[in-house]
Amino acid sequence: QVQLVESGGGLVQAGGSARLSCAASGRAFSNYFCGWFRQAPGKERTFVAGISRSSSSTDYANSVKGRFTASTDNAKNTLFLLMNSLKSEDTAIYYCACGSVYASRRRQEYNYWGQGTQVTVSS
Repeated sequence: QVQLVESGGGLVQAGGSARLSCAASGRAFSNYFCGWFRQAPGKERTFVAGISRSSSSTDYANSVKGRFTASTDNAKNTLFLLMNSLKSEDTAIYYCACGSVYASRRRQEYNYWGQGTQVTVSS
């Protein structure tokens, strides 16, 4: 079992930056591929970024590529999502998630989810 707890959301002005954290605990966490998803009001939860904890290779949705950076601190079992040049359309609840399928963008293939953290970008 893996437990995930996000933090770092809040209200940010358009063009600004925010950094989300996801603290992980539980056995065999290092075996999982982890990612970030987001869900805006009335919309489906969609893939934002993914990162391999073993190789640190990353994958990004086109909508955030070049603005968002996913990283991991394996010693602290923590994932990060640095978000720059934020836009109003980035407003959503952001979730970190981990699963056993490598480099997946499908939320169905992520077994463990955090509770989410709200990011609101004001224009």
